[in-house]
Amino acid sequence: MILSDSIVALSSGRLPAGIAVIRISGPKTRFVVETIAGSVVKERRAVYRKLTAADGSVIDRGLVLFLPGPGSFTGEDIAEFQVHGGRAVAAKMLETITGFDGVRHAEPGEFTRRAFLNGRLDLVETEALADLVNAETEAQRRFAVRNAEGTQSKLYANWRRRLIHARAMIEAEIDFADEEDVPGSVAETVWADVRAMIGEIDRHVDGFRAAEVIRDGFEVVILGPPNAGKSSLFNALARREAAIVTDEPGTTRDLLEVVLDLDGMRVRVTDTAGLREAPGKVEAIGIEKARAKAGGADLLLLLEDMAAPVDAGAVPSDAPLLRIGTKADLVADGPAFDRSKLYDAMISTKDGTGLAELLAEVGRRAAAAAGEIGDVLPSRLRHVELLKETNFHLGAALSVRGQELRAEELRLAADRLGRITGAVDVEDLLDVIFSQFCIGK
Repeated sequence: MILSDSIVALSSGRLPAGIAVIRISGPKTRFVVETIAGSVVKERRAVYRKLTAADGSVIDRGLVLFLPGPGSFTGEDIAEFQVHGGRAVAAKMLETITGFDGVRHAEPGEFTRRAFLNGRLDLVETEALADLVNAETEAQRRFAVRNAEGTQSKLYANWRRRLIHARAMIEAEIDFADEEDVPGSVAETVWADVRAMIGEIDRHVDGFRAAEVIRDGFEVVILGPPNAGKSSLFNALARREAAIVTDEPGTTRDLLEVVLDLDGMRVRVTDTAGLREAPGKVEAIGIEKARAKAGGADLLLLLEDMAAPVDAGAVPSDAPLLRIGTKADLVADGPAFDRSKLYDAMISTKDGTGLAELLAEVGRRAAAAAGEIGDVLPSRLRHVELLKETNFHLGAALSVRGQELRAEELRLAADRLGRITGAVDVEDLLDVIFSQFCIGK
């Protein structure tokens, strides 16, 4: 696809910085480079040049890199100017480049959008790039890299090829049943493969929860009665005074969240209001929020003060639960009373007893929920929805009567698979997907 305008943006981080990278893509790229750098630069080699403005004044001295299309990220001519990372330098470079006719500032995600439009990436790879830019943990990075390299796309493309082949065989049987080179009944081969594919897609969809854990984080909610040590544990995990800690019951009335990186896994820990009967009006709202948050948790930490135990009542969730005894520094186990039979862990935020072991157990459970990072998993809810629609049409193809109708259901199934990667029309999705990117990417 040949676009008439060229786009430019600051593609490096926040200024001031050591280096600022100015990226331009489009048909005017070569002319802009030759004008600002003073002459032609060698392709795919970084060269050091004096960079000048339209009036001939020197903007800066820096590296220039020119990558001709179609063998570039966007499929167009691309250039990068690497200059000193001062705000004034970058601003002058952008002002000079946009002063050329046909060159404008890029919109968020527009470089990646051009890569998609020019066939350099499909939609799944595009979404993986967004995940890679936003990755905060090692697990997120590895997951995004695998998808950006096309692992997920290859799986969907293989399913789509099998469906197109199945449909071709059925339509050939319909139209040319009397020809000798057309296979006989396709029921034993095509429909057996369709049934196998339904199972493969179902198993793939089942992995979405693991993908959510990798991308969004493992959800841990701290519960317990007032003064059980919830906020003290929360602060210990956050390694800062994120929650107010007092002896007064009902101090925590809203949800507080901290994000941890446990052995490369993103773990979200939420502190909640103390669970008790007959709370005040405002506190009751906090308790309802706590119960709602617990309902969507991956793991609950139910805390109890071992020095003064209080029953927290029914746990408002079916999520896995760890019973945590707190304030271990105030109690001592004796032969007559073994608290380890009551609690999965015993901790003290005063002296750090049991905190490392608790974190290790939470990290182990998070890793188990994520499964093998190398597994091919659906990375977006839209993938899951389209895969479910694919299986709906595959099931219909197996159940309807008439080869023509069955062939049409296969066409619809292949269409849904194509929409995942953008192989068929997805114009209505593009603005949503590319709005996730920063300017310059």
